[in-house]
Amino acid sequence: MSDSKKPAEKDSTSRRDFMKKSSMLVAGGAVVGGNLSIARAAHAFGSDTIKIGLVGCGGRGTGAATQALNTMKKTDINPNGEVKLVAMGDAFADRLQTCYRTVKGQHGNYADVPKDRQFVGFDAYKHVIDSDIDLVILATSPGFRPLHFEYAVNAGKNVFMEKPVATDAAGVRRVLAANEEAKKKNLAVAVGLQRHHEKRYLKTVEKIWDGAIGDLVMTRVYWNGGGVWVRGRQDNQSELEYQMRNWYYFNWLCGDHINEQHIHNLDVSNWLVQGYPVECNGMGGREVRKGIDHGQIYDHHFCEYTYDNGVKMISQCRHIKNCWNNVSEHAHGTKGYADLSGKIFDAKGEKIWDFSKEGAGGHQEEHYDLFAALRRGETPNEGEYGAKSTMTAILGRMATYSGKVVKWDDAINSAALADFDGLKSMDDKAPVQPDDHGNYPIPVPGASKPA
Repeated sequence: MSDSKKPAEKDSTSRRDFMKKSSMLVAGGAVVGGNLSIARAAHAFGSDTIKIGLVGCGGRGTGAATQALNTMKKTDINPNGEVKLVAMGDAFADRLQTCYRTVKGQHGNYADVPKDRQFVGFDAYKHVIDSDIDLVILATSPGFRPLHFEYAVNAGKNVFMEKPVATDAAGVRRVLAANEEAKKKNLAVAVGLQRHHEKRYLKTVEKIWDGAIGDLVMTRVYWNGGGVWVRGRQDNQSELEYQMRNWYYFNWLCGDHINEQHIHNLDVSNWLVQGYPVECNGMGGREVRKGIDHGQIYDHHFCEYTYDNGVKMISQCRHIKNCWNNVSEHAHGTKGYADLSGKIFDAKGEKIWDFSKEGAGGHQEEHYDLFAALRRGETPNEGEYGAKSTMTAILGRMATYSGKVVKWDDAINSAALADFDGLKSMDDKAPVQPDDHGNYPIPVPGASKPA
């Protein structure tokens, strides 16, 4: 399960080749099939406009589009070129309009999306991706991500996609396969696991890799908080529309909060270990999240992951108010321990290094890094670790739902939760149905199969 390639490594091609999808590949400082240097190619395309499409216009989509356009303010990234939002799509017209007003209010004419490039419905993603764009931001509820990513890659478009990249193993497999095609086509693939772009995390991981805490023994990761929004059922909503509006609480759309939020922390551990767990056991349940509008998901998970090198990861995520809140990642070694956000301690608990007050703001930094890479003629690819860290979260969910020890190799080959390709309108049947009392099927440890 090891992935020895460090995230910092990138595959490169020229900016114009990258944008125009030409067949020439950059290798060893020259373009294969020509004699144009990388430096000359990157310089030649500095004045190009990078045109963006947005699929998914909720809060995260609005944020990602805004952050992409914010790169215009960094003259070292876009000294002459422009970045424009030129196409948008969402399942709901009201969300699209709210997003457009917000982004245009901050960026004016750089949000240039007339009515004929505003698309609504289940097929909106196709219209956005088929538009004259260079890069698409995928930010719908995560269950749709594999379908949208696959379509974008097949269309030869570069991608920034939010995490998680799937809600089940079948979706992860689909993303991994599409990502291999993206590599063949020299497409950039960025994933919204922004800690990889925060200086304090980068520096801390590097220090640990250099032996600052000795041999790694264990990691601890947390996302404990009070929970998120609930969107109750409204009059005249179909069952499918209700679930899509209240998407956080349905596994086919969200994958539970261990997948939607805790993935950030799990991903940091995977990054540090440079691999992925081979098995997991865990426990979880619903103590306070018991209402009809709470759908299917748990309000707490506790997992013990094991990597193939014997390192253990202890994982907690909880959505219960008035409890201990903590969002962090920690590493323990034979000579000391570390807070991955920028602090290292020796075996006696004395702080020996502190970088924690520098380099925050990863949500913006990941866009700075992506657009700087595009201007340099590079095509970074984060698809594999995005997919496998998503699978790490799904592995944990399968363990807590079933109460069993679940192996990675069994989990990665498990079945899909829903058929996203088959949804055409809000009148279609939702993949999950309530009983006569309005309750949805809830996993029961000891009785439920891993899912």
